[in-house]
Amino acid sequence: MVENTSNSVTFEVTDHVAVITIARPEARNAINADVAAGIEAAIDRVESSDDIWVAILTAVPPVFCAGADLKEVAAGNAKKLATARGGFAGFVRRERSKPVIAAVEGAALAGGTEIVLACDLVVAASSSRFGLPEVSRGLVAEAGGLFRLGRKVPLNIAMQAALTGKPIEAAVAERFGLVNVLCDDGGALEAAKGLATQLCRNAPLAVRESRKVILEATYSADEFAWKRSSAAFASVAASADVQEGVAAFIEKREPLWQGK
Repeated sequence: MVENTSNSVTFEVTDHVAVITIARPEARNAINADVAAGIEAAIDRVESSDDIWVAILTAVPPVFCAGADLKEVAAGNAKKLATARGGFAGFVRRERSKPVIAAVEGAALAGGTEIVLACDLVVAASSSRFGLPEVSRGLVAEAGGLFRLGRKVPLNIAMQAALTGKPIEAAVAERFGLVNVLCDDGGALEAAKGLATQLCRNAPLAVRESRKVILEATYSADEFAWKRSSAAFASVAASADVQEGVAAFIEKREPLWQGK
């Protein structure tokens, strides 16, 4: 059943996967206070439910998100486009434990790209594009794009995008690793659901801990990385899911994860 977490954000759960949809197509899904509050509320529900293992963040086509609603910015309401816990769009600075997949149709520009960069995996339609055009408006990208983009693509590609303001086409983004799955136009949500299904075949606790280690340890010293990996292993070793995973392998059947 589709519900609303705000006037402009819908929420639906099927088979352990939540779909969060920005539904403000008349404004190119630009972020206003209502959208930010709705995304934050949706992530709250994802994080608090044992039955939700993966989330997909998408938007009503033909545009993923044009970034901040500049009418709101011009009216002096820029601070309302962020939340205390989530930052811009209620999301880009949000601490969370469960993976979020971006399903992108059309343009994801400025804050739209910064939302995508805050997700864990990205599925994009072939005509989609990503960019940080803030410099063309006399602004600076403030919602994570200037440091996250260079972690996803080569530094020179990130530098060119940030300094020229010109977008990165989907095929280029996929070639350099920003996009995990490139699909036909109109197919991003279904492709993201397929990717989410792959994640849900695995033990939820192990997926969450693996995600956390990658985020915390990839750029750290090896000493910390070894300790963090050992701690992650220990945290799931006593779970019922480990016993179930071993039993399912021996019995040649699909495991029935508890995710607790």
